Amino acid sequence: MEAKWSEIAKNLRNMLESGIFRVWVAPLRAEVGARSLRVFAPNTFMADWLKRHLPDELRKAASPVMGLAVEDIQLEILARPGEEKTARVATGAEVVASVLPQAPAQGVLPVKFATPAGAGPWRYRFDDFVTGPSNNIAVAAARDICQSGQVRTLFVTSAPGLGKTHLAQAAGQAIESCGLHVKVGYLTAEQFASRFVAAMRSRDLEEFKQYLCSLDVFLLEDVHFLQRKKAMQEMILGVIKNLQAKGSRVIFTSSFSPRQLQDMDGQLISHLCSGILTSMEKPGVEMRREILHRKASVWQVKLPDEICDVLSRNLSSDIRQLESCLKSMLFKARLMNTGLSIDLAMETLQQYAGAEHTLDLERIVRLVCENFGLTRMQLCSRSRKQEYVQGRNTVFYLARKHTEMSLEEIGCVFNRRHSTVLRSLTQVEREMARESTSGRQIARAVDLIERKCGIQGEAVC
Repeated sequence: MEAKWSEIAKNLRNMLESGIFRVWVAPLRAEVGARSLRVFAPNTFMADWLKRHLPDELRKAASPVMGLAVEDIQLEILARPGEEKTARVATGAEVVASVLPQAPAQGVLPVKFATPAGAGPWRYRFDDFVTGPSNNIAVAAARDICQSGQVRTLFVTSAPGLGKTHLAQAAGQAIESCGLHVKVGYLTAEQFASRFVAAMRSRDLEEFKQYLCSLDVFLLEDVHFLQRKKAMQEMILGVIKNLQAKGSRVIFTSSFSPRQLQDMDGQLISHLCSGILTSMEKPGVEMRREILHRKASVWQVKLPDEICDVLSRNLSSDIRQLESCLKSMLFKARLMNTGLSIDLAMETLQQYAGAEHTLDLERIVRLVCENFGLTRMQLCSRSRKQEYVQGRNTVFYLARKHTEMSLEEIGCVFNRRHSTVLRSLTQVEREMARESTSGRQIARAVDLIERKCGIQGEAVC
């Protein structure tokens, strides 16, 4: 059954525009019978849209797979049972993987780690979230929203990799699991933009807005992506006003604080900040120890205290770095069939440690110039050549991650405005999340520079 639906999905991908496929087809599931095709959409809004706009395409895509004439296929399009209240849409690789089987990347050995029982449409829960001085206010506010307490609007900001998505999804999971038939919607701002464009093209924009306004809880991530998108800002403002007026709960996340957001409607900023505004910072050593122990237990591994201490003292960039280093160490141990040891931990750390302690802006500029084959003059020029732009954006990303410089200070070095640096960072995050050609190139450059500093330190860098 899954194999047949995968073939049908492939046909649809070839028939439709990539945006239409990603937004409206990728999240679907289906049951393929001898002469029937039952398609399940994540919610009623999507099911209704598919009934109006894609029934012929679905039949045409299914016809060669099922060996039937188009008119002989019995088609049903339904909201997925038990999930109608959720508006979550998969992102990135998860979108494609949900309907299309993918071969593992060449040269990569698949490793299976134990996953938490009962994992549903939400990837994260509060039970998996480590709370400490760096994030306790954000967590308390999110829990208050889940309990329908005093907090009705929450805006959480932090640098990448510090748990914004975990917190937002944990709140969604907690609210949805309370059994009160609460209608929850979860979207990233980029997903909202894709839905907005698709609904506008199909003249269903008002229906999309009405659907969002019907939610009891709306979680919108990465709101900085909406900068310079006036029409989308106007719609989001209308949705937020409606939700707040009827007492619905809303959670927003962003990599930037509201005062850093440029080209955003003033009223929208005001409504985003009308509740609790809080940030999450880098975790301290004790909190990093707890995160490592918690991650190891999820994978059913007991992490010795001495190894945990070594990792937590040497890794202070972000939580993703902690998890990545731990995964790499466990992978090496299993691949070599050895136990966990200090030597193995130190060997693994060579790939990670040191960069966050030694990368200042001057060093970042020098390493980026070496990586992209540029001069400092080219990097600082006004040219819009692709390699120059990628180099500058890589500098901005590394400076944001590894230094304490403000956006204004970073921009001043390159004779750029604060808003230009902000837009560049937003673009980098978007391209890296999409795994586009540009995003992969920047990600490889960042990884190479961080590895180089971590492995060989000052002597090479």
